[in-house]
Amino acid sequence: MNELVTNIKTLYEETLNNLKLSKANNTLRAYKSDFKDFGGFCAKHGFDSLPTEPKIVALYLTNLSKTSKISTLRRRLVSISMVHKLKGHYLDTKHPIIIENLMGIKRLMGSFQKGKKPLLINHLKLIVDVINQQKIDEIKKARDKSIILIGFGGGFRRTELISIDHEDLEFVSEGLKITLRRSKTDQFGEGMIKGLPYFTNENYCPVINLKKWLELSNIKSGPIFRRFNKGSSLTSNRLTDQTVVLLIKSYLNLAGIENSNYSGHSLRSGFATVAAESGADERSIMAMTGHKTTQMVRRYIKEANIFKNNALNKIKI
Repeated sequence: MNELVTNIKTLYEETLNNLKLSKANNTLRAYKSDFKDFGGFCAKHGFDSLPTEPKIVALYLTNLSKTSKISTLRRRLVSISMVHKLKGHYLDTKHPIIIENLMGIKRLMGSFQKGKKPLLINHLKLIVDVINQQKIDEIKKARDKSIILIGFGGGFRRTELISIDHEDLEFVSEGLKITLRRSKTDQFGEGMIKGLPYFTNENYCPVINLKKWLELSNIKSGPIFRRFNKGSSLTSNRLTDQTVVLLIKSYLNLAGIENSNYSGHSLRSGFATVAAESGADERSIMAMTGHKTTQMVRRYIKEANIFKNNALNKIKI
């Protein structure tokens, strides 16, 4: 009997570990951060946060709706649910008090959500030009331009961008192949290959700029995007995804563009929007960005065509 109990306990621990392994580290950190906010709400009002119950979650979401978007509420709900699972507890997130409360909040707020702005071609050129004008070492300029241009050209998430190693690169006559070993939507590590062709304008070409960065940095293996120390010496340490955000915002600011409306995601959404404006279909956009559903891509296409397919164009005044 004791042996059976021990085996069940071991299986239980292994199952919880498998649940953790099914999620990327950044995803787990996001869950913890979201749950911390929920925990603070519960502590303030004398509720139990783990395990909790549907009516407490509904109260939390109602309170949160006063300052947050509906997309934030949905993400927090997922986080609360996942932390319960990871700790071996069950929470009925489909309970009517949660679902109907969210429906009421959505009606009250409206469903349209204005996200961060995409970085478009004109922004991209401005950023590259600003980097070229900076009084910093050429090697730093080369790195920063490569980060911005590769991030845009490959439609990368910032976590994907910083995860690229030299071993993932293959320069071919048509351009560059980048093997993405794992991403947010590829938790089983099946991988995908992105192809970046050469641009006509070499100054803004992701492939040309990356080649220059690799030559100047003499990086032959490991992370391609690395930190500089305070003495401006290149280290072997991989950049963080937050550094990508700071770089984008910093150069937008130097270019005279209000940066509060942009984020690390602006490179990825910028690629999708510009590709849609240029006539790329949703399948080819999804093949590059790695989106698993058409919902977000169709939103990019719709926004890109807001003037192209505008009925007002047919009116002659």
